[in-house]
Amino acid sequence: MKEFGAKGFKNHQLYSELIGFLDSLPEPRLVINLNYEIVGANKAYQIAFGDNKSLVGRKCHEVSHHYLTPCDQHGEACPLSSAKETKETCREFHVHFTSRGQQHVSVELTPILDENGLPILFVETLSTQTHSSAISHHESLVGKSQVFLKMLGLVERAAPSEVAVLLLGESGTGKEEVSHLLHKKSNRANKAFVIVECSGLTDTLFESEMFGHEKGSFTGAIQNKKGLVEVAEGGTLFLDEIGDIPLNLQVKLLRLIESKTYRRVGGTEVIKCNFRLICATHRNLDQMVLDGTFRADLFYRISPFNIPLPALRERKEDIVILAQSLLKRIAPNRELEFTESALVQLEEHDYKGNIRELRNMLERASLMTDGTKIQAEHLINEVGMHASELSQKKNGCTSCRVVQPLENIESKYLQCIMREHGEDLNYLSNALCVSKRTLYRMINKIKESNSPQENLRKHIEHLNKLD
Repeated sequence: MKEFGAKGFKNHQLYSELIGFLDSLPEPRLVINLNYEIVGANKAYQIAFGDNKSLVGRKCHEVSHHYLTPCDQHGEACPLSSAKETKETCREFHVHFTSRGQQHVSVELTPILDENGLPILFVETLSTQTHSSAISHHESLVGKSQVFLKMLGLVERAAPSEVAVLLLGESGTGKEEVSHLLHKKSNRANKAFVIVECSGLTDTLFESEMFGHEKGSFTGAIQNKKGLVEVAEGGTLFLDEIGDIPLNLQVKLLRLIESKTYRRVGGTEVIKCNFRLICATHRNLDQMVLDGTFRADLFYRISPFNIPLPALRERKEDIVILAQSLLKRIAPNRELEFTESALVQLEEHDYKGNIRELRNMLERASLMTDGTKIQAEHLINEVGMHASELSQKKNGCTSCRVVQPLENIESKYLQCIMREHGEDLNYLSNALCVSKRTLYRMINKIKESNSPQENLRKHIEHLNKLD
């Protein structure tokens, strides 16, 4: 392999043969050297990712990310750096610039080793994703933050397999949407996708809903009924909020998962089943196992591959494109757009309800907007504000968006903490790191300028006595 130089190929015949081979492959592929320089690209790559400029000699991160330095210097995982170190194929999930804009791309990098076992070139294979998007999209999962891409990378690895997947995350983070994505990218995509809402299953309903029943098995069973397990045959069974299943029902679920068999209610025939299992919960199952409220054997069955879903506050850079995408789904027949003040409001809001809360805000905003511009005031009303925000508004606290004199902030803050912590002056002076005399002057100043309430007058009288 000595024919390969640092800048490219010294042996042009070998270069032509390699590029000719790559051109015969349908996937976009690059050949990159140790210095991140593109040595060659096949036709599929030039069509999908080219910019009508020569690629040879340019840095791979310049073409794919428009970066001047490697992507691992921008907080991303660089497959070339990993392949250099491990000398093995490495795969990452990135956002690349393409001829159709920014797209999610699965990047697989395979090193070519010399006679000493050292990497001298790398073949990069790329596949664009159609079920997720780095730009506003009315159907796909949307985002380009690093935590979101990491999650999609795990989905990409798990989807083609038959391994059971456990989705972990706060309520409203999109676990059902990710489970759909796992199904769509699996080998079972043309079969059924069945959702079971575990939080609503009772002892009496569990077996009938899951396994079905025979005609006459109980009062009201006037005909045979298929259970959800049977409906999911050959496809995917999604158990949402599995942490809410009572202990006595966990035994029956464990038997189903382990044996892949079941009986209908009132039936004697043992029926075999074939489904891919995906579960989701917002609960801490590890702690529930320790507390004895979730079976350890069931936990190990459902969690060979965990995928954590990030909260919306952990992916702030995704909020705008996510809001734009949701708005297209909420009001598809209206040309709505956000003003700058509304975008600021969206980015600064604390989404305790995650994507579900964002969607609720946008649904209200679409109804409150008569024209085409969504303003900041359309996004949040008093009912929708968090308790902390209402408390701040009640106590006169303000956000940093409005610049005020520090003296005003100090006065409002002092009144706020005195309402919260009462008349323990020793505690307040120690907590504020000021003397009682200084605290007296501050409170007296409030009295003179703002006519404070009766409780402040009492504090001042008490301080006067102390002096």
